[in-house]
Amino acid sequence: MSYHSARIFAGLAVCVCSAGWQLVSASTIAVNPGVYEITTETLLPHLEENLRYATTRSNQCLSTQDASSLFPILSQVSFVDCNLIGAQAGRENSDYALICRNSEAATGSAHFIVKSSHIHGLLKVKMGGKNMKFSQRINGYRLRACEIDK
Repeated sequence: MSYHSARIFAGLAVCVCSAGWQLVSASTIAVNPGVYEITTETLLPHLEENLRYATTRSNQCLSTQDASSLFPILSQVSFVDCNLIGAQAGRENSDYALICRNSEAATGSAHFIVKSSHIHGLLKVKMGGKNMKFSQRINGYRLRACEIDK
């Protein structure tokens, strides 16, 4: 375990213990506000070759928000009690740990690279009690400012 990973783990342990084993709130990530063209790639290596990869594209208005919300897979029912916890908003490179209220549900980590014109993120997850691992990668490129409803 690297020194940086050990510091994150120790910090998370303090957060969880001080929260009385309640789920700590998700960490935020700050991006240059605007509409981003987001490409999401999901890799499920345990499936057959033709089912292994799934890619979607969408346009989303992003700003400072919950880091967990950037990965579509974390909005699924299986991850309802899970959040990405870790880095402070505003950092160019940031690491997060996937923390679930039910510690047997899943474990994982995410890494983000945030620049003024784009965002890249990689989520790695291991489902608890199973030998199932998968990852989800997002790449977002800023297109323009968000339109404000009047």
